[in-house]
Amino acid sequence: MEIQRPHAVCIPYPAQGHIFAMLKLAKLLHHKGFHITYVLTQFNYAHIMKARNFLPLTQSPTFRFETIPDGLPSRENPDTALDIADLCFSTAKNCYAPFMELIDMLNRASDVPPVSCVVSDALMAFTVGASQELGIPVVFFFPISAVASLMHIYSSDIRDKVSKNKDVIFGDYIIDWIPGVKSIGLSDIPTTAWSTDPNDPFIDYLISQVSKSYKASAAIFNTFDELEPEVCKALSSMFNRVYTIGPIPMLLKGLPKSEIDKIECNLWKEDSTCIQWLDTKNPKSVVYVNFGSMAVTNPEKLVELAMGLSKSMKNFLWIIRPELISGDWSTILPPAFTDAFKDRGYIADWCDQEQVLNHPSVGGFLTHCGWNSMVESMSAGVAMVCWSFFADQPLNRYCCCSEWRLGLEIENDVKRENVESVVRELMEGEKGREVKKKALFWKERAEVATSVGGSSFLNLDKLIGEVLLSGGQHFPNGV
Repeated sequence: MEIQRPHAVCIPYPAQGHIFAMLKLAKLLHHKGFHITYVLTQFNYAHIMKARNFLPLTQSPTFRFETIPDGLPSRENPDTALDIADLCFSTAKNCYAPFMELIDMLNRASDVPPVSCVVSDALMAFTVGASQELGIPVVFFFPISAVASLMHIYSSDIRDKVSKNKDVIFGDYIIDWIPGVKSIGLSDIPTTAWSTDPNDPFIDYLISQVSKSYKASAAIFNTFDELEPEVCKALSSMFNRVYTIGPIPMLLKGLPKSEIDKIECNLWKEDSTCIQWLDTKNPKSVVYVNFGSMAVTNPEKLVELAMGLSKSMKNFLWIIRPELISGDWSTILPPAFTDAFKDRGYIADWCDQEQVLNHPSVGGFLTHCGWNSMVESMSAGVAMVCWSFFADQPLNRYCCCSEWRLGLEIENDVKRENVESVVRELMEGEKGREVKKKALFWKERAEVATSVGGSSFLNLDKLIGEVLLSGGQHFPNGV
């Protein structure tokens, strides 16, 4: 046992996107010399094992997995989409005690170093109390954009101002009083930061989580300073310490390869044959379509999207995970699409998205605008077609298309004609050429940030030296 290693306990919010982002961060810390204990919920661990055909998770003596319960009743069908609010309420109420028991077990174990710090998803705010009791630093990881994080910080103010304004028209109300944000429409802010119901319990919950985040030793954001300069500046005055260390996938690629890089925590089995299909296509000829791990749509919209893809006459790789729609997609989609699919398409349940986005045949990404997807697409220099669903996705869509200009929009009330025209424009039109140039521009800027001497590269070392190895000295007094 390498007893002198610092020991970081990493705990994500139990949803695929959060698990994936935290895993990347945990790998970074392991490369920097940390012993890692990665904490999954028992439900997600079982889901991951099923996706792996019950093959053990790849790990090492210095990178291990542990589980705690999420507090929800057992689910008969693991492929049923989780209720996000129920999961949030349950983890906040039920996870503190088992988490403390886990830390105690680790500290009594003879084959691991004592726990020296906690790296927590910002939605798992119970870790603040745990770290205070243990006397060790806790850093909160926000696996969303800096501007989306800022909107959640101002959620209470947005609700107060909007509810007091009886003349608000949803699409016309402009927010121009948040530091670091020039102006933004109410319809573009995260649906988790504001609700038409002034007493929405889920918004209350998120506000309470944000209030606890100020008590953390530091906050980490998966972004880079040049992408969101004014927002990052505003955030730096709100937390004890702020570290922008993104894009995390790029930082990880710059480190020496190891067996730890092979560790994955997918809730669905990856279809590796889709890469073989991509190998048969011409460079930049394929539209990659994926709506992430939590989005759900209805049969009508699925059909409109499918027919738009079909009519665009472009090759497409489409990821349709089991929970995206209730029922079998093959029985819902019309014969006209099935014929096009046989000629130009490939459909899979899940895939290695980074590998797909970096494949030479991929020329565009039709995305739900989840932050992981945005960061990975930007890191690969791939322009996007944006169709957002909920949470931070509308804001990501707005920033992608209006601020950073590396994407084109599909109307929320999706119609096949609009899908066809936007996909064609991305792949062969003048606007498509413009956003592709911007995608390459931002890829280059991200490479600078994550290279030796870049802002994110330096911030990672500062995070480790100033907080994670500080022995708790930066934990705020009186928490």
